[in-house]
Amino acid sequence: MECVFGLLGNGFAIVAADTLAAHSILVHKSNEDKIMVLDSHKLIAASGESGDRVQFTEYIQKNVALYQFRNGIPLTTAAAANFTRGELATALRKNPYFVNILLAGYDKETGPSLYYIDYIATLHKVDKGAFGYGSYFSLAMMDRHYHSGMTVEESIDLVDKCIIEIRSRLVVAPPNFVIKIVDKDGAREYARRESVKDAAVAAA
Repeated sequence: MECVFGLLGNGFAIVAADTLAAHSILVHKSNEDKIMVLDSHKLIAASGESGDRVQFTEYIQKNVALYQFRNGIPLTTAAAANFTRGELATALRKNPYFVNILLAGYDKETGPSLYYIDYIATLHKVDKGAFGYGSYFSLAMMDRHYHSGMTVEESIDLVDKCIIEIRSRLVVAPPNFVIKIVDKDGAREYARRESVKDAAVAAA
């Protein structure tokens, strides 16, 4: 029951994801971070099979870092998105990854951008996007309330509306979410929305 969604605002991009790691009827942990920081100004939010998700996002992260190390300049967000799509397309014909991705970034020349990449290597530049069962509700909320040029406060309010809708409408809704933002100041965690603490953390 994964939920990953994101949107563009005025000078920034926000992505949110549930933090539930589950298999079949078992919950393994409730503090799994599914949004990886690719570099100083890029975020990659992923949903899908947990093994594929972790392996593929780490592979992309290391290759983006390798490119910057070799060439002395970072990949643009568009270049990182096309590289990611290319790797998914190559794997699709060999040993496919079941992973869906929202890639958000900020570039000095072009500003913020958000890319939608699904498991069959479809790439689209979007203003808002979502994956998982939660997308049925988050996309509906964003269609109703999203507009271009949103402020950070308006965007976070919309993200909270999406989370509330997912929690109230989805049969097996994930309890916790992490929200991250990328803008001219870099990529960072913005907030968490938690209703259940991880057992290990609570015990400590």
